[in-house]
Amino acid sequence: MSAENEATTPPRSVSCATCFDNLWFCYSPVHQMQQYYRLGVLDNCSDKWSALVDCLTLKTKRSSEMQEILETREKAKPHIWTLRTPEEASAHWKELFGDIDGME
Repeated sequence: MSAENEATTPPRSVSCATCFDNLWFCYSPVHQMQQYYRLGVLDNCSDKWSALVDCLTLKTKRSSEMQEILETREKAKPHIWTLRTPEEASAHWKELFGDIDGME
């Protein structure tokens, strides 16, 4: 059973090069000036450092352990859409835009 599961799900790999590139760009004058213009403060890049350290830590784990961690993170991520049945969607639409339907 597990052999079939592994055959259908390709093993995930982690590349720390992306994290390093993001960290490198974070310290660039372009990014810092964008942050200063948009937010009024310079970026300390702590989230980029955390991502790089997390990636490097993940690389030291055994492959099976790394797969478990990545799957757990994937399941814990919230979905960007709120999935509704057609009835729920209709009720929500009427709740938000019910007054507009009578204007036509």
